[in-house]
Amino acid sequence: MGKKLAFLGLGVMGYPMAGHLAKAGHDVTVYNRTQAKSRQWVEQHGGQSAPSPADAARNAEIVLMCVGNDNDVRAVAKEALAGMAPNSILVDHTTASAEVAREVAGAARARQVAFLDAPVSGGQAGAENGKLTVMVGGEQPVFDKVKDVLALYGRAVTLMGATGAGQLTKMVNQICIAGLVQALSEGLDFARRAGLDANLVLDVISKGAAQSWQMENRGRTMVEDKFDFGFAVDWMRKDLGICLAAARDNGAALPVTALVDQFYSRIQARGGGRWDTSSLIRLLRD
Repeated sequence: MGKKLAFLGLGVMGYPMAGHLAKAGHDVTVYNRTQAKSRQWVEQHGGQSAPSPADAARNAEIVLMCVGNDNDVRAVAKEALAGMAPNSILVDHTTASAEVAREVAGAARARQVAFLDAPVSGGQAGAENGKLTVMVGGEQPVFDKVKDVLALYGRAVTLMGATGAGQLTKMVNQICIAGLVQALSEGLDFARRAGLDANLVLDVISKGAAQSWQMENRGRTMVEDKFDFGFAVDWMRKDLGICLAAARDNGAALPVTALVDQFYSRIQARGGGRWDTSSLIRLLRD
């Protein structure tokens, strides 16, 4: 039997994620700041929309949210909690700081609501195909109650530790991606300048130790100079800012991440804030 769910935030990730919940037979109420998007979602998937996070969250067993940044998380969670019943569960899929996760967990606890921070990786395509990686922070009994729901759009759903551990794991993910994309950019630019067939190079080295998701999914589009899709530079800079702030607290050295963050700021200055993160290669071509 389907659960009564609410999904708050119908952006490029949230819209398809909520769709998977409806497709599985759950009773889903959605909320989006732009209500036209909510109406469009209901026309496509059924369920119902609500005019506020509190209205959407009222009577829901599980409330899921995927919004923009720490301030959005604070604001939307505060409104949602006002409508949530005791013993319900709030799950935040936003990529945000571990601090805001702990802050919202405390606010939820005061209302007898459980909380999980559960950022995702896999981008828009992963959300649409139901193949996201979900990194979760929180308590095991709460995780056990929601993991089957999260599995509707997550091919891997893993409890990483206490509250905030999901966000910290996502930071590791973004740190690794930043270095990989820069290295891939340098390699492909080198191949071009050396007179090699870059696509043939990709075909060969992707079968060896250099293989990565970025190479498999972005290598050819980088060669073709196509960046009007994927994970936007603006979002990556937000995420890397969170990583660099956390590193200042825990003492981790992130020299490559800091450098790549500066490179992304140059992409933004060129008007490429909405280009895919693989657009780093453009800095080497000009």
